[in-house]
Amino acid sequence: MELNNNKSYVPRIAAAKYGNGNGNGNGNAKAILTHKHLHLAQGVPLRVQHDRSCMSRAGSAATTHTSTTNPFYSLCFIFIRPLEIGKHCLASSAFATSAMSSITASFLLFCLLSSLSVLSGCALWASVGPVNELTSDSDEDSVCVVCIETGDLEKRDDLFPQILRDEAVARLYELGKVSDASGYLERTFLSPASMRAINLIRKWMEDAGLRTWVDQMGNVHGRVDGANANAEALLIGSHMDTVVDAGMFDGSLGIVSAISALKALHVNGKLQKLKRPVEVIAFSDEEGVRFQTTFLGSGAVAGILPATTLEISDKRDVTIKDFLMDNSIDITEERLLQLKYDPKSVWGYVEVHIEQGPVLEQVGFPLGVVKGIAGQTRLKVTVRGSQGHAGTVPMSMRQDPMAAAAEQIVALESLCKHPEEFLSYDGHCSDSTVKSLSTSLVCTVGEISTWPSASNVTYTVDIRAIDDLGREAVIYDLSKQIYQICDKRSVSCIIEHKHDAGAVICNSELSSQLKSAAYSALKKMEGDIQAEVPTLMSGAGHDAMAISHLTKIGMLFVRCRGGISHSPQEHVLDNDVWAAGLATLSFLENL
Repeated sequence: MELNNNKSYVPRIAAAKYGNGNGNGNGNAKAILTHKHLHLAQGVPLRVQHDRSCMSRAGSAATTHTSTTNPFYSLCFIFIRPLEIGKHCLASSAFATSAMSSITASFLLFCLLSSLSVLSGCALWASVGPVNELTSDSDEDSVCVVCIETGDLEKRDDLFPQILRDEAVARLYELGKVSDASGYLERTFLSPASMRAINLIRKWMEDAGLRTWVDQMGNVHGRVDGANANAEALLIGSHMDTVVDAGMFDGSLGIVSAISALKALHVNGKLQKLKRPVEVIAFSDEEGVRFQTTFLGSGAVAGILPATTLEISDKRDVTIKDFLMDNSIDITEERLLQLKYDPKSVWGYVEVHIEQGPVLEQVGFPLGVVKGIAGQTRLKVTVRGSQGHAGTVPMSMRQDPMAAAAEQIVALESLCKHPEEFLSYDGHCSDSTVKSLSTSLVCTVGEISTWPSASNVTYTVDIRAIDDLGREAVIYDLSKQIYQICDKRSVSCIIEHKHDAGAVICNSELSSQLKSAAYSALKKMEGDIQAEVPTLMSGAGHDAMAISHLTKIGMLFVRCRGGISHSPQEHVLDNDVWAAGLATLSFLENL
């Protein structure tokens, strides 16, 4: 099957155009549409409309191409928003742009059957042509019919669509409604909503045949011993907390996918045959919203939380220890340290997570393997100048810190876009370091303020890269440029290092296994796949960073629409959820 760089797993699809303005069908198969069209069509909100007259025409037209056991009058037409082209044939916004500019384009017009039983017997047709042909006035009453050839996939026992897709998606939406706020999703460390989420996740784990418990930092554990309870365990996890006004897939997808994969093994009688114990962990706090400190859940399991963590307080001066006590969790410094897992008891850790970026969508793949998690440095830069009347101090004598800060921010952007042109880390930067920076370096200014007056400007800088030496080189060169700009403009500068975290490289063995599992899953769903599963880095932090202090780690990214995350607009296609679950299942089966 040809993918044409649109490496979507979506099953083969085709369409037929019927009707000639008077209701008589005369459609003929013309060509097979590419997968890109279906992916783009699924990438926008869909609205289902039932049109009996259209269904009737489609039914009469289809009788010459399929048996009477496939009644096409049961089809429902999917209208793709936001832009309509023609009265019956609609296209996604990506194709609408070409259509409105009179550029000929092939595009997908599709419908879904109202039941899987009808879908499984669907015939295969195709129609590809110029947009103006498919939506011309002469075809005003024509009907565009599409059949998606997924019937064989639905019947296969090894794909578990009911568990890995339908039930998994339903659970994601159910968990997405568990919120402390009305009207948006907010679920922070051990809040009332988190306590409800704990009970829900625990129920799902038990449904998958797992033994469950909740530790004293609020992490939910579900474990199966498999055939050898004494072997080193595989940990699979992600976080159940959210940011404020969050999306429903960040963190939750990794938890649900793992549980779903184990449930598939459970219903198939293979759960107890696993070669080693497998433990799913839903970590209580990764985002750090309430106490402004990340990885409370995974950090406790990894043993990297200092005892003083319990004394960290929120904005109301409530400490973590007091908060846990209020939730009937009696924790002491000794008990916190006891939550750490013995490294000798753990074989490795795997995390499935939405990409939170646009790369997978751009290359047309639903899954990607993470090669590493970027190291991060946060700086606070303060520029102090001199107050001067806006109209009376000449330009040559002004000491405006805002202008200096603006020049520094532009210099930061230039440095990070073209590091090879600027780096001068005592001549120690190698070609490999510069090459790594060219693909992984991201620098942003997150906040800028003038307080208490215009003579004092403060801004924050976030620098991330997969190469720690390269990141240090960037900081060195940036600091030099900042001070040079301050000297030139006769203002003073102070640079404070607020946070430093080294990059984490994913284990090559685990990454290879995850890549094979992803490939196997996509091949089962798609057929022959010529291209490799993408490998990419993570610019965002994940629980895997904390667990890397305990054991080797591997990560699998899942495509999300537009790369949007930490937003209600965050979205993952149902079939991408399926692909993630199927890849997790394949990984478990080949431990």
